Amino acid sequence: MAHAGMDHAAMGHAAHATDAAASPATSGGAMQHMDMDQASHADPAMSGHAHMQHMDTQPATMKHPTPTAAQADGAMHDHAGMQPETAEPESGNKERDPGKAEAHHAHSSATATCPCADAPASTLPREPIPALTDADRAAAFPVLRTHAMPHAASRTGYLLFDRLEGWNDDPGSGQAWEASAWYGGDIDRLWLRSEGERSGGRTEAADLEALYGHAVSPWWDLLVGVKQDLAPGDARTSAAFGVQGMAPYKFEVAATLYVGEGGSASARLEGEYDVLLTNRWILQPRLEAEAAFADDRAHGIGSGLSTLEAGLRLRYEISRRFAPYLGVVHERAFGATADYRRDAGEAARETRVVAGVRIWF
Repeated sequence: MAHAGMDHAAMGHAAHATDAAASPATSGGAMQHMDMDQASHADPAMSGHAHMQHMDTQPATMKHPTPTAAQADGAMHDHAGMQPETAEPESGNKERDPGKAEAHHAHSSATATCPCADAPASTLPREPIPALTDADRAAAFPVLRTHAMPHAASRTGYLLFDRLEGWNDDPGSGQAWEASAWYGGDIDRLWLRSEGERSGGRTEAADLEALYGHAVSPWWDLLVGVKQDLAPGDARTSAAFGVQGMAPYKFEVAATLYVGEGGSASARLEGEYDVLLTNRWILQPRLEAEAAFADDRAHGIGSGLSTLEAGLRLRYEISRRFAPYLGVVHERAFGATADYRRDAGEAARETRVVAGVRIWF
């Protein structure tokens, strides 16, 4: 403890001697402090007390060297405005100088609000937009021609052989056809329809219809016209009234009432549906029924449901206009019509395999 005090006393004498040479104002305090240290050497009991007093009073008399202006300027840039003259503790924290902080803030604000000398003087385009002329307006808004007049006056036509087929059964070979055609516009059209069958080299049934069709909706037409029966028996003419179109779920339906001479009347109902197996393979079920309201023995037709024909045909569309097909057809006669056929040596029911082609133009 005494040895440590002697070392600190020696260091204290050297420091105070240096301070006395540098600053005369503080020499009196330094000399008094030296006297106290010398007294501690004479009295060992006072050594500890003198050392404690030296440790407490030394920081008050010591001075740190003041940095130069160049060092202060470099410290300001390194520490962002922290005061370099302030004594720094070992933790490294520094106190901000309020005067220098305010000056730095004022300089930053003035720099931020200073207008830039390189800013463009005007935002107008270098080349002004030319004024619009009548030619520019005419090119932007041309006069549109109406499409209603040519569309209303247009006429077109269509011919379809829905069935053009043949078969070869045990009783004999045969052929059948069903065709329809129309000519006109979207609302009013002239329709031609024909259907017939040949067997054993003779025509068993054939008819031709000429009808005027008027569209009452996008999918339905009303028909009125005449029908000419060419076979069997003598030719006869009947008035025809009907409707045809596409029912929900794309069922094609045609229903026609025929009124002939002497008040005889008959009706025909047809329906078919196309099942698209692929884009080219199409399966078509078809059903046709005929009924008569009175007996007509001369033509082999009895009252009531006379005949019913059901067919199933599978076609392949080589093109949309040309499609060959294979199918099976079952036909049956009912009531008095079946009796008339038996009397003539014909079968009341028949099933046959057919091959044909479907064409439209």
